[in-house]
Amino acid sequence: MTLAQQDGRTRRANAIREQRRAYILESALQVFGERGYHQTRVADIIAAAGIARGTFYIYFESKNAIFLELLTGLIKDLRASVVGVSMSAGSAPFKEQLVASIRRVLQTFSERRALTAILLRQAVGLDEEVDRRMEEFYDNLHRFLVLSLANGQRLGLVRDEVDQGIAATCILGAVQKVVEREVLGSEVASDFDAERVARAIIDATGSGVLS
Repeated sequence: MTLAQQDGRTRRANAIREQRRAYILESALQVFGERGYHQTRVADIIAAAGIARGTFYIYFESKNAIFLELLTGLIKDLRASVVGVSMSAGSAPFKEQLVASIRRVLQTFSERRALTAILLRQAVGLDEEVDRRMEEFYDNLHRFLVLSLANGQRLGLVRDEVDQGIAATCILGAVQKVVEREVLGSEVASDFDAERVARAIIDATGSGVLS
């Protein structure tokens, strides 16, 4: 066998492993959504994925390990959705940039409705690592909002007397509650209008902030 043939076989084997891993994750998320995290057993995931128990443990050491990997993917997408506010010439208006970032965050949660539902309704206090990662994400989003408001104050777009930290907390709290009531409250993802909701959040919270 040539080196090229060996490389080709290795790539195919790796691709198969990644596909199987992704399928186990998808199956687990479906079972979590149907049965709830606490009621789901490893045996349920194995049955849904149609794999042997030994195969499951090749890829994951526990049910919690699967959940953490699903959460890692969600947080990665959420972080990518938050883009710093640009003050350069030709940039969109300050308010529109805030709306766009909030819209992307809401849309990401909406596209991951099953996992979002578990996080908000079942996973609080479930695991220290889960709590730490979600707290870290919200802390990063809070810092983004504080920085954006500070930039807005420097440009005269945000009132000088506004407390950046408290205002950012109010916006963040609105996002969290909206995800719980509006994103999860809609029966299907297509019913959720992320643009409209993001604009409503900024309009409601920004009325006492923006100049």
